[in-house]
Amino acid sequence: LGNPGPLGLGAFALTTFVLSAFNAGVFIDAKLEPVVLPLALFYGGLAQFAAGMWEFKTNNTFGATAFSSYGAFWMSFAGYVFFIVPAIEASAVAEKLHQATGIFLFAWLLFTLYMNVAAWRVSKAVFWVFTWLSITFLLLSIGALAESSRCTKAGGWFGLITAFCAWYGSAAVVINSTYGHEVLPIG
Repeated sequence: LGNPGPLGLGAFALTTFVLSAFNAGVFIDAKLEPVVLPLALFYGGLAQFAAGMWEFKTNNTFGATAFSSYGAFWMSFAGYVFFIVPAIEASAVAEKLHQATGIFLFAWLLFTLYMNVAAWRVSKAVFWVFTWLSITFLLLSIGALAESSRCTKAGGWFGLITAFCAWYGSAAVVINSTYGHEVLPIG
């Protein structure tokens, strides 16, 4: 069995990058944000979840927990945006949608924080992914709960940093294993 880590990190990075570009308000028209849903379902979701299942096979508890969980995050995010958001918007509590989004993101912040503690023992590259992701979730949670577009935009920028760190980790493992020696340090 090959190392499923680069697949998991790459799937996480690409999906995080695309959504974060919209959250940061850069690069692209906000009306095109639905492009995130297929990525969230299939690459960030299904492919990353599969990487997590393969990590169980390699006896990597951290990788299995991280990739399975964040794969499920992306699939649940797509379901939330596609099914739940329209239902809440059409209901009597539409003005409280930000609270539902905020608690969804805050719960993932809590999970990410304890995974960040464990990431310290994995590698510096993975630790930085989780550090930036913790900040991203914190800002996005505050942005949603406080209805602060400034916090959401800041969360988007930190999400872009998170994505690039995850891509680095993915690239380092692929390149290092392909060349048979360390080309990109992981720490």
